[in-house]
Amino acid sequence: MEYYIVDAFTSKLFKGNPAGVCVLDKRLPLELMQKIAEENNLPETAFIVKNKENYELRWFTPKAEIDLCGHATLAAAYIISNFIDSNIQKIEFVTQSGNLKVTRNGNLYELTFPKLMPTEIELSPQQIDLIGCIPSAIYSSRDLILLLNSEQEVINYVPNYANLRKLTDWLGIIITAQGSNTDFVSRYFCPELDSEDPVTGSSHCNLIPYWAERLGKNKMVATQLSNRGGIIQCELLEDNTVRISGEAVLFMQGTIKIDT
Repeated sequence: MEYYIVDAFTSKLFKGNPAGVCVLDKRLPLELMQKIAEENNLPETAFIVKNKENYELRWFTPKAEIDLCGHATLAAAYIISNFIDSNIQKIEFVTQSGNLKVTRNGNLYELTFPKLMPTEIELSPQQIDLIGCIPSAIYSSRDLILLLNSEQEVINYVPNYANLRKLTDWLGIIITAQGSNTDFVSRYFCPELDSEDPVTGSSHCNLIPYWAERLGKNKMVATQLSNRGGIIQCELLEDNTVRISGEAVLFMQGTIKIDT
């Protein structure tokens, strides 16, 4: 199968979030896709299969399949529009989270994802000790979302993954604050993988509606403050969806050889 590595949500190599993209001519068994993702050892590996009018898309971390991933969707759209169908401008993916649409607008890839407004909650004192900071507000969705007081607090936060793994009700941990140079900033931690995700498209399904309401604006620019960093163009749409947009750059093109 053809295999690519793409840095997503960036225009510069070695920035943004790397994703593997496997282009298949037929569906593969779940166990085989998981082994490939583990071998690739990237934050996500996307698997795409072309149908008549759309593409089937699945996402795998080195540990498990997940139901929604932004940067690997952007990477898959980049590969399709540059290496498979150079005339395509609108791509529809069939996924576990429903049909997702990506529009190419010059060098920008515009992802239409579901809007997921988080719910404010309270944590127990024991859970507060586990997160290792004092947030000004706490929210729950697929991930645990912690509102901090400043961009500097987001930069300075040091995760204790052994403690964060005990917060088993959520997939990941998001910390966020209003930005100094962009509308808002965030970081995303994956306790299961003992790692920080460089740029997380899916977390912005929560962050866009939250910050749109808080800031009173529907169009925003966000920065994810990982070591690699990334810029996300954000828009809250009127049909319970959000638009998550960014650029991408190719790192590698090759072939995976597996007997199936």
